[in-house]
Amino acid sequence: MIAVNGDQIFSNDELRTLADFCQIPLASTSSKADYYLYKTEQHLELRSLKDKKIGAVYADFIGGKAQHRRLQGGGKGQHIAKAIGLHKIKQPSVVDLTAGLGRDAFVLASLGCQVTMLERSAIIYSLLNDAIQRAYQSENAEIIQIINRMQLIYENSLNYLDKLQTKPDVIYIDPMFPERQKSAQVKKEMRFFHDIAGKDMDSHELLKLAKSKAKKRIVVKRPRLAEPLNNETANFVITGKSTRYDIYLPVIKKI
Repeated sequence: MIAVNGDQIFSNDELRTLADFCQIPLASTSSKADYYLYKTEQHLELRSLKDKKIGAVYADFIGGKAQHRRLQGGGKGQHIAKAIGLHKIKQPSVVDLTAGLGRDAFVLASLGCQVTMLERSAIIYSLLNDAIQRAYQSENAEIIQIINRMQLIYENSLNYLDKLQTKPDVIYIDPMFPERQKSAQVKKEMRFFHDIAGKDMDSHELLKLAKSKAKKRIVVKRPRLAEPLNNETANFVITGKSTRYDIYLPVIKKI
């Protein structure tokens, strides 16, 4: 169970608005929460009450990993840039069907892509939206320019694709990596996401539908040694040390 809590500078009304959107209770009405969606003066974060030694999870586009990848990530030489096709497609439109904490979307936007991020979990959406608002308030012109190329939508990806009229150049899918048996090997945020958002039960359907909705390509991010999604052989593959990008060409309907 998860509940909303926050620093004392925030009123119950402010926290209740967040709780209502996420459809979870305020901490004062829940005595058995495993997680807090906690609002601090700095950011919105997800805290574990099951293991308080685990640090909080939050989205951030200003410092940390986002800053490092923006300044020293390798530009269009990165594997993800090659997978998206930035050497061939100028400023592509990208739909990220599984936004998560938005790290890949931010990298792509920093490289000139117009990125639409889809997130179906109200809790994860709230973390992302908080990071976007903080980025706008940062007064960093470069970061704001990048954020302006990112659009966040709270919606189930299958529903979004089903009614999509204008095809993006690229559709990007990053299914939740399979949870390993030994919990110590699973990243902190991945354990949180498994508990909060559940497993990706529809990623196979996403690939099938995405093939009819992209102009140029569909990119699926996988662990390097994992089976291809749907066991479908990709048209081509870009492999890194721990991650692999399977690239599929769209299906063109015959008239």
